[in-house]
Amino acid sequence: MSLKFKSFAALALSAAMMFSVAACGTTDSGDAKSDSKAKNTTVGYDVSTIKKDDELAKLAASAKTVKDGELSVGMELSYAPAEFYAEDGKTPVGYDVDMSKAIAQTLGLKPKIVSSMFDTIVPSIGSKYDLGITAMTITEERLQSVDFVSYYRAGSTWAVQKGNPKKLDTSDMCGAKIAVQTGTVQEDEANKIAKGCKADKKAEVMSYKRQAEAATAVATGKADVFYADSPVAGYAISQTDGQLEALGDVEGVAKQGIAIKKGDQQLDEAVQKAVQKLMDDGTYMKILKHWGVESGALDNAEINPTDLN
Repeated sequence: MSLKFKSFAALALSAAMMFSVAACGTTDSGDAKSDSKAKNTTVGYDVSTIKKDDELAKLAASAKTVKDGELSVGMELSYAPAEFYAEDGKTPVGYDVDMSKAIAQTLGLKPKIVSSMFDTIVPSIGSKYDLGITAMTITEERLQSVDFVSYYRAGSTWAVQKGNPKKLDTSDMCGAKIAVQTGTVQEDEANKIAKGCKADKKAEVMSYKRQAEAATAVATGKADVFYADSPVAGYAISQTDGQLEALGDVEGVAKQGIAIKKGDQQLDEAVQKAVQKLMDDGTYMKILKHWGVESGALDNAEINPTDLN
């Protein structure tokens, strides 16, 4: 299948990759089609004018993991426009990158973005890096391992080749080859679906380390459908000149969070107050609007929220 994609980022995942895609404008509205209209940009929002908050800087400096005036952040950098590489293949960009820089600036710290595989981020919080900011859904299971500060909302979307050639239905994915990213809530859901299928119509879950690879599998016909965060699916669709489309409505809208070492109360509080300050002064919304993903905005940042939807 010959693919013609918009040039939006040179994301060097592997020589076999035919394009790079990932996350976009989201979705408490439940309209996946509107998510596909995100801005095609690889230039981040300018956070250089954000002033250091002395009180929060002091709080962050007392945290258990923060060292040498640096705030290290783990990200899976194939998740546009949340986090991905710019056209030079080296520079991290995206709304999560801008949020990381804005938080660091507020705390008087130097941001350090660490490229990581998604499923390795939670286990590495507090050792390899201070925070995980990577479009991560807050779940009860993850809350057992790390603390979270909520900062965004997104759902899940199915995406297929244009015209849905396999005639798939979101209510019955048995018999389909489902592409997902390893370690995501969508992988969990796809496995649940597969377990419920009859022996003569089994679903095959194809798990990929990077989200871009899962989307590529559908575009090239290796898989029938991919299941991803609604921002991810929306951006993938927007970058394929109509060769992919959303299937059904956005499902299971839930909060996403900034992962922090379990029990690091000082850093929990510093990050929560920094994010809330960015929300209150308008910087947060400006960052989201820059990337076309403002429909997933929250009004309040919470530490370990009990309402995850």
